[in-house]
Amino acid sequence: MGNEVKMQLNLPNYSCKTRESESVLQIFDPIRKKYVQLTPEEWVRQHFINYLTEHCGVPAGLIGVEVALKYNTVNHRADIVVYNKQGSPIALVECKAPEVELTSVVIDQIGRYNVHFKAKYLFVTNGLKHYSMEVDWLNRVFKPLGAIPSYDEMMRLSV
Repeated sequence: MGNEVKMQLNLPNYSCKTRESESVLQIFDPIRKKYVQLTPEEWVRQHFINYLTEHCGVPAGLIGVEVALKYNTVNHRADIVVYNKQGSPIALVECKAPEVELTSVVIDQIGRYNVHFKAKYLFVTNGLKHYSMEVDWLNRVFKPLGAIPSYDEMMRLSV
């Protein structure tokens, strides 16, 4: 299981902590402060969290992981939510395993979740490809962004 999960991504490498527990490979999640099962999606999620904190300047304390939400009376979980200092969501991230193609179905999924969060930015990644969008609530459309903005840019542009 180990090597197929720990594949090279189109994100900066970092020295993550992994361990085997009861023959299950686990990775340490610094946001949840615990080891979680290392799946291909979790590998992408942890690398993206590292990217957000180390390269985009997002304070770790303003990140939520697997944040619960209810949509059409069904429970779901948002992979990553980035908050502003007042505790309001400003960005939502949907992580998929590297082998999952990022199609309109994935974009629709994060859009549905964002009905609950009302974040200004949406990011979708499978670790190999990344899409970043700004939500234009007035015209009800997603505007593609050229890159994932830094936390300071997100804060400046969210006003």
